[in-house]
Amino acid sequence: MLLQSIRPNVVQAIRAYRVEDLQQAAAESGQHFLYAHLADAASKQEVIERIAAAFLFPEHFGKNLDALYDCMTDLVHKSGPQPGFVVVLEHLPDNAKFDRESREQLLDVFREAADYWSDRRVQFRCFYSCQYPAQEAGIWESRTLETTAPLEKPLPKSAANKAGGNPNFGLNMPLMSSAFDTTAWLSAA
Repeated sequence: MLLQSIRPNVVQAIRAYRVEDLQQAAAESGQHFLYAHLADAASKQEVIERIAAAFLFPEHFGKNLDALYDCMTDLVHKSGPQPGFVVVLEHLPDNAKFDRESREQLLDVFREAADYWSDRRVQFRCFYSCQYPAQEAGIWESRTLETTAPLEKPLPKSAANKAGGNPNFGLNMPLMSSAFDTTAWLSAA
């Protein structure tokens, strides 16, 4: 079973998992599956509103991070024993109105919810993916791996001493699109 291989009470990037597999694993283990697709949200307020709509929060939901935490924890806890949660936040935006700081604030709410449920011995796993500007422009799928051009001349030895090692180390290594993409490393070998 997939969930047995994933540490409980965690908030992590979805990377190696497919939404469908997580949904099936939640169903097989009898846990709640909560899913929000957030690609169309442009601001922090819209992200919170879409999560509230997707998770079927009550109409009196305050539409802020504190209210989100309350709905993910205390409100649900008061309704009785819980079997566990698998939460997926897909395509968190990355723009001026929902920047990385806003994303971390949102994820902190889910981290705190994970701690809350951990204290009550209920499994809570939250997975998220982020939408990047290149992805919005359709460049994400067509992006290829490229190696950086070698330096024409090595850096001076004084730079090596300041950096604590070889100043040219790693400069000719190809960029990886993900930690699981070993194609670039194998072709460089």
